[in-house]
Amino acid sequence: MKPLIFLFALFSIVAHAQQHTPLPHGMVFGAKPNTTAMMDATKVEAYMDTRTRISTTIEGKVIKVTKPIGGWFTIDAGNGKVISAHFKNYGINLPTDLAGRTVIIEGVAQKQFIADDGQHFAGDTVNGKKQHGVKTNPKDVLDFEVTGLMVE
Repeated sequence: MKPLIFLFALFSIVAHAQQHTPLPHGMVFGAKPNTTAMMDATKVEAYMDTRTRISTTIEGKVIKVTKPIGGWFTIDAGNGKVISAHFKNYGINLPTDLAGRTVIIEGVAQKQFIADDGQHFAGDTVNGKKQHGVKTNPKDVLDFEVTGLMVE
């Protein structure tokens, strides 16, 4: 009976320790980010201007880890905007405790353009005429493909 109680107590302690693992400062997922030309997450969209893709390192606060397996999460970009981020390497598993922490991420930022409602699959309109310019939604989505993350 005593060994059974001891095993149960040991299992409870191990299970509790696995649920609440602290994330120490400087913990790295993927490759270690290069912090020499780092910018704030709130300035990325303005820095991109008309470019659709840039390689950069940004610092921001994680709002939520949406999918721990594969490393999918969202970062606060200021003014109610969010940056949707995911790891290039699908083998990365992020802890959900990352939410609310400030992180430094390196990778490729890319604007996701949303076509106007009138545009058809091949660029045709409902009337059958080609559109000459693709109109984008004013609320363009910013996507970030991460190669490395470091907990601040």
